[in-house]
Amino acid sequence: MNPKLLLLGLLYFVQGMPYGLQSSLLPIYLRTAGLSFTKISLTKALYFPWILKVLWAPFVDQFGSKKKWLLLSMSGLALTCLISATLSPETNFTPVALILLLMNFWASVQDIAVDGIAVQLLRSEEVGYGNTVQVVGYKLGSVLAGGGLLAVMDVVGWSFLFVFLSAIYCTVIMYSWGNPELNMLSKICSNEQKTKIPSLNPWRILQELLSVPGTLWTLIFVLVYKLGEQGATSMFPLFLLDNGMSATELGLWNGMVAMGFSVIGSSIGGILLSVYGAFSLMKTCFVMRLGGLAFQTFLLFVFNSNSWLMKGAAILSISVQHFIGGLITTLTFTVMMHCSQNADERIQATHYSFLATLEVMGKLTFSALAGWIVDWIGFPASFFLFIILSTAAVVHVFKAQVTGR
Repeated sequence: MNPKLLLLGLLYFVQGMPYGLQSSLLPIYLRTAGLSFTKISLTKALYFPWILKVLWAPFVDQFGSKKKWLLLSMSGLALTCLISATLSPETNFTPVALILLLMNFWASVQDIAVDGIAVQLLRSEEVGYGNTVQVVGYKLGSVLAGGGLLAVMDVVGWSFLFVFLSAIYCTVIMYSWGNPELNMLSKICSNEQKTKIPSLNPWRILQELLSVPGTLWTLIFVLVYKLGEQGATSMFPLFLLDNGMSATELGLWNGMVAMGFSVIGSSIGGILLSVYGAFSLMKTCFVMRLGGLAFQTFLLFVFNSNSWLMKGAAILSISVQHFIGGLITTLTFTVMMHCSQNADERIQATHYSFLATLEVMGKLTFSALAGWIVDWIGFPASFFLFIILSTAAVVHVFKAQVTGR
């Protein structure tokens, strides 16, 4: 763990907190309040700034240093957390939703800055380990803000939760302020910007992004690779909640234990990348994921919350899916970063943000529809659809291996 990886791990840790808060804690919280699956899925619209982040990525890329944008965005996140602590979602959810929307905006700016820092700091041989740190750090932040805080939500309350998150942001701001790696990178970028003319022509930027080798295959892949998995991981815990498992149990098993398996999978993914090729590993992982989805679909028909065997099988299925998902995520972000490093330095962060935006768009679009699909056709038919979508992703990966991309 060299200083660069330690810095990136910490930055990605705090970057994962807003996602964990809204993906793990918020759905369970709202379901216990009696909201329908459709309304819970529609809260995914709060992630909308992530889809639009490619619009402000060129500003982060070409004006000011990444360190300045990083400190500005984390200050915004600390402030929004403090404001959230003064609100009450039980009485009026609208202002809470607006603040969460603003939180996602600042988080998307932070994401651009951190990804730009990673692309510039990491050497080619460090990318696999860097993406392991990225995914693991992000998921640990997600676990803390999601499953961890959900497990103690009844004890500490809504306000303390957000004051705690704000304190974490303030601590990381102070660490980043004097970090030598960031200071050195800021000086280098400042000297480079003096010799380059900024370009904010959207059409010209898009042409440059699409002309980078490997971009077309990669953007299709990031749009579809998680569709089936995302539907299952977001809806299966709600199926268990409706069939007898408590919010506390789900906070422990789905929010913490399963995410722990996801972190392990992501860590192992970085190690395996140093031995095997990314696409060879992808083929194996995607086929394994299909088997996991088939097992969860079977559980929909036989699950009984009074049976410890059924509960154990459900927990096992969640853990296995998160483990495989962690492997796939590390592989995916490594492929994305290698692709972005082929771009001109002037647009590297924008290129990576472009791919990351499409990755988020693919996941969130389907997540927003997953609850409506379940309300419309039920859990069994929905999970058969998830299997079909995962099969399409497998075909795309196999095609890349045959053609060499």
